[in-house]
Amino acid sequence: MDKQAIDLNETIQKLNTDVLELLSERGKNIFFPKLGILSQSAQAKGKNINATIGEAIEDNGSSMHLSEFDKLIKLPLGSVYPYAPSFGKKELRDYWKESIYRKNPSLGTTPISIPIVTSGLTHGISISSYMFVDEGDTVVIPDLYWENYSLIFENAYKGRIVTFPLFKNGGFNVEGFSETLDSISGKIVLLLNFPNNPTGYTPLVSEIGLIVNAIKQQADKGKSVVAIIDDAYFGLVYEKEVYTESIFNQLSTLNEKVLAVKLDGPTKEDYVWGFRVGFITYGVKNGTPELYEALENKTAGAVRGNISNVSHLSQSLLYAAYFSEQYEADKNEKYNTLNSRYQTIVKVLADPKFTKYFKALPFNSGYFMCIELNDSLKAEAIRKILLDNYSTGVIVFGNLIRLAFSAVPESKIPDLVENIYLACEEYIKKN
Repeated sequence: MDKQAIDLNETIQKLNTDVLELLSERGKNIFFPKLGILSQSAQAKGKNINATIGEAIEDNGSSMHLSEFDKLIKLPLGSVYPYAPSFGKKELRDYWKESIYRKNPSLGTTPISIPIVTSGLTHGISISSYMFVDEGDTVVIPDLYWENYSLIFENAYKGRIVTFPLFKNGGFNVEGFSETLDSISGKIVLLLNFPNNPTGYTPLVSEIGLIVNAIKQQADKGKSVVAIIDDAYFGLVYEKEVYTESIFNQLSTLNEKVLAVKLDGPTKEDYVWGFRVGFITYGVKNGTPELYEALENKTAGAVRGNISNVSHLSQSLLYAAYFSEQYEADKNEKYNTLNSRYQTIVKVLADPKFTKYFKALPFNSGYFMCIELNDSLKAEAIRKILLDNYSTGVIVFGNLIRLAFSAVPESKIPDLVENIYLACEEYIKKN
């Protein structure tokens, strides 16, 4: 093991032994190289002759680039062409940390890490797995989940996914969640995704404390827990009784055995899917700047060893947009559009005629909702009928149909639901 990794491990062990135990073998071995190329390049910065950095530089010291891009990009050259740090742009990281406190007022003054920039949230999940999942480790997630979780936790990192039924009696299944956690011995890796993809469900204010308490009970029993929190759809909540902050807030102060790992970013929050920028932020009870710095160094090392760094242009565009006069108004306008579509699909689905063939699973937030077909129907067959006969595309999970109302104009939402009803009728007549 490299001495730089050993030093980081010793720092973490001194400050929180449980966090060190949560790290995977990869996580224990990784470090951000402060010696070698990066160190020597930093020492040479500003010198008259600098033959260290792996970039092409013009005679005047600016980044070499094709002139065609000058017509397309208005940012300063230094915010576009050079490599970004593996940690991410410092000013963007600082801004995002401040925004976490602003969006989550109950976090108060709880110390958290400075976010590390990832190439979108999928990359953030992958880096979290790199840091915390060893082969054979159990990863607890709801039974309704995004398929990329399997690709990352199981296929890439050889973990073992264990699910719990997400819903019971029309709400979050706290009992099933607790029983699943109880069944695991030793370290627990847990992923929570609110608003949930594919269901569009976020726990209610009345449920969130029960979920947190279920995790606390595991720590009280001596188990160490890493709670990976996929906040991809953060802020897109459409009902008053829904918990509007991140569960990260409460888990960050819960117990020294519970490490909260917040994955978020502008992809959905700021409608920039192609920018591929996300963030990893850590929180743990009695966490200190020294502990967080060690985790940040390991995480940045994992990013460097994986993709080197995230798009400098994307980071610079975001940072510029966050300080524009129009930013908040534009963001509110997009939220209102999605909220209006949500309210419309709720109203349409309230028609009792649809219960002949399907019912909606609980939903209150995000981009999606799911309908559950009656046992006499086959979701894949319905999907194909919709494509062939009704020019309508949906996603199927088992006998559920996921509808991305985020992608459907409000005026077409009644037709979307009606087309599913008609496709069901057509299937029944043929079978």
